[in-house]
Amino acid sequence: MAGLQELRFPEEKPLLRGQDAAELENSDTFLLAVDTDWKEHDIETPYGLLHVVIRGSPKGNRPAILTYHDVGLNHKLCFNTFFNFEDMQEITKHFVVCHVDAPGQQVGASQFPQGYQFPSMEQLAAMLPSVVQHFGFKYVIGIGVGAGAYVLAKFALIFPDLVEGLVLMNIDPNGKGWIDWAATKLSGLTSTLPDTVLSHLFSQEELANNTELVQSYRQQIGNVVNQANLQLFWNMYNSRRDLDINRPGTVPNAKTLRCPVMLVVGDNAPAEDGVVECNSKLDPGTTTFLKMADSGGLPQVTQPGKLTEAFKYFLQGMGYMPSASMTRLARSRTASLTSASSVDGSRPQACTHSESSEGLGQVNHTMEVSC
Repeated sequence: MAGLQELRFPEEKPLLRGQDAAELENSDTFLLAVDTDWKEHDIETPYGLLHVVIRGSPKGNRPAILTYHDVGLNHKLCFNTFFNFEDMQEITKHFVVCHVDAPGQQVGASQFPQGYQFPSMEQLAAMLPSVVQHFGFKYVIGIGVGAGAYVLAKFALIFPDLVEGLVLMNIDPNGKGWIDWAATKLSGLTSTLPDTVLSHLFSQEELANNTELVQSYRQQIGNVVNQANLQLFWNMYNSRRDLDINRPGTVPNAKTLRCPVMLVVGDNAPAEDGVVECNSKLDPGTTTFLKMADSGGLPQVTQPGKLTEAFKYFLQGMGYMPSASMTRLARSRTASLTSASSVDGSRPQACTHSESSEGLGQVNHTMEVSC
């Protein structure tokens, strides 16, 4: 692909340093928290209670970092490895961090009563303004994975003034057709729920290699997440509608995400086609597409260092952390995202300098980076 830049990094520090296979089998592998300053809240929303974990307090005009996990996980299983990574601490000391658990997916959640109607994907998005209001955030920078990326994208479409930027990993903007729906139902009849969810989270190659990481997630999805509640979330995600977005200028009155967006996917991830499709529907002037080499379905777990570097660069492009040390990724790029705004000033305007690459008969200015 013309315009695609190949970036090389020194070998990353191994995942879960100092832990051997026996420790990986421990059900607390991804539930251990390095920091004890997290505070738990149950927030009332129009569609029920929402479990939220927060660290820090709003800092001036700076946005909060708000995360939303994928189906089959919760904030700990999805984000602990990433947010506990040592290089992330340079970022998190500047921002309040707010992790949102989808209804009934948090550790120790009670099972929903018989007949409970799980919120739709649109309703899950509509629950988030209650979180923003509860903590007094002016706006947020969202980080979502899979189903969580879909929820945050929907949130940004409905409440654009509350979202300053989005990092969307493994997003699939398309609803399931009848064939996909039937295949999912058949898979549910022949596989256990954890195994069905694993095929959503990991590539077939990762599953076939039967890695310690896959085995650990299989165990924890089955033991940590309430299975009845998970089934409801899984069913709702698979019944989602197409995300109503189109690249500006392609259709009359096209809807799109108005904030800067970084799309992330591993080069060996089951969501790759969906992320490419989403990239084709977003504004090329404000979108960065990051394909991570040697990374499967959970880049925030297997490649936290590379993702941290990309995220820091993304923040600097919006005018935050201008004095932060430049990352290897930033130094490797020929383009630069800069802004004169300081983190304590007024809300900055995103500055996105784009590179061009050849598309289907047109110039596509979306910045695509392979790392």
